[in-house]
Amino acid sequence: MCADHTSHSYGPQKDDLQKRLRRVEGQVRGIQKMIDEDRYCVDILVQIAAIKSALQQVGLTLLESHTRGCVVDAITNHTDGDAKIDELMDVIRQFTKS
Repeated sequence: MCADHTSHSYGPQKDDLQKRLRRVEGQVRGIQKMIDEDRYCVDILVQIAAIKSALQQVGLTLLESHTRGCVVDAITNHTDGDAKIDELMDVIRQFTKS
């Protein structure tokens, strides 16, 4: 599935992921406008928190898809299962850094 990088396990969720990312893009533009308009700092920080949460959800969706697709496939087919688990753990470490 993911080994050849031509087919991705998040395929069925692609439209939803794109929609979420477009929403985040709009929120970022909204923050730019808020700063241009000298809006209240707390209001801007609330919007930043919302963006962080939205991106976290996109990341978790991708992480779950990768685990359920690519990692399971590698383990089931006995093709580099240990390497996929190592890769998964590395990305989890990166993803959970503050």
